[in-house]
Amino acid sequence: MIESIRITEDNHVLEIEIARPEKKNALTGEMYRSMTNALGDASQRREIGAVLVHGAGGAFCAGNDLADFISGPDGGIAAFEFIRAIAAFPKPIVAAVQGLAVGVGTTLLFHCDLIYAAPDAQFIMPFVNLGIVPEAASSLLAPATIGYAKAAAMLLLGEALDAHGADQAGLITGIVAKDGLLDHARSKARALTAKPPEALLATRRLMKGDPTAIAARIEEEAALFRDAMQSPEAQEAFAAFFEKRPPVFAARD
Repeated sequence: MIESIRITEDNHVLEIEIARPEKKNALTGEMYRSMTNALGDASQRREIGAVLVHGAGGAFCAGNDLADFISGPDGGIAAFEFIRAIAAFPKPIVAAVQGLAVGVGTTLLFHCDLIYAAPDAQFIMPFVNLGIVPEAASSLLAPATIGYAKAAAMLLLGEALDAHGADQAGLITGIVAKDGLLDHARSKARALTAKPPEALLATRRLMKGDPTAIAARIEEEAALFRDAMQSPEAQEAFAAFFEKRPPVFAARD
């Protein structure tokens, strides 16, 4: 594992800490691969009953490291491999979210089971703003989870949802004070591992439903995402981001 992804184990819980606080835990291709490998390992080990995902410092995850992401195809490939891995992961996943949860920092949560957020959490899916499309089946799961109207504000307008709004909409399990957030999430992950494992996993499968629709939407999004990354809109949006200016898109006729 790499330094910016810390993998630990305790009480049958595997913890994945996104540990790049100087970049608000923005993800690189190498970080994605490390998390994918950790999930693959945990899925095969009977002694691991649950996974806990959290971020170091004051943020959960600021999404993709855009410089790394546009430097070549490796970052996109690694990102979608991670998305497939977390969507197919067969055991409960708990998340502790504080500060920014941007892009995949929000969309990965649709594949978690228990999500606890600090009062300062901000959930943002700015894909359209960047000239691209959603990923991780969020175009399917966001409307199903929080309702079409809230999903439209987040996905079409790129508006943020704060912790209270996320709680009201059903995106998160609950709000926990920041200084007790990680301990609370750990206690819930440990509680999951104390349950009868076969009954727990069967119940989770029933709640998740048929996975084929989610898998199909992930692949549909991935194809559109790859095409969008080459579009003039995305190129202008990314250039504007790095140049710290408003983007200028082609005028409509």
